[in-house]
Amino acid sequence: MVLLRTYYTQHKPSYWLFEGSDGGQYTATSIQKIFRRAQQAAGANPWATPHTLRHSFATHALEYGENLRNIQVMLGHESSKTTEIYTHVIAVNNKKMRNPLDILLNKTNLEAEFKKQLKT
Repeated sequence: MVLLRTYYTQHKPSYWLFEGSDGGQYTATSIQKIFRRAQQAAGANPWATPHTLRHSFATHALEYGENLRNIQVMLGHESSKTTEIYTHVIAVNNKKMRNPLDILLNKTNLEAEFKKQLKT
């Protein structure tokens, strides 16, 4: 959160939190290029897309107890049925695999901070 506050203070975006070079909304192509550069630099899964981040956010928020309706609003889903898909994903994940981020969060003690951020 400190980095985000610093960014906001320095750049003072007028409407979009992250604005393009002309001050407007980033294009889909720009987001894809930024994502690919970061993905390659991190050596992350080459099959991931910007939508993977959205999906991961929703899944983890639900895992940490966020209300399904709040997630629906944050994702901009008109139908709750669309958001309910994440409940099925979690059910499958809980049966078959352990979330590697849980291991990392437990080791670095960030879990409490993440839960605190969800409540604010």
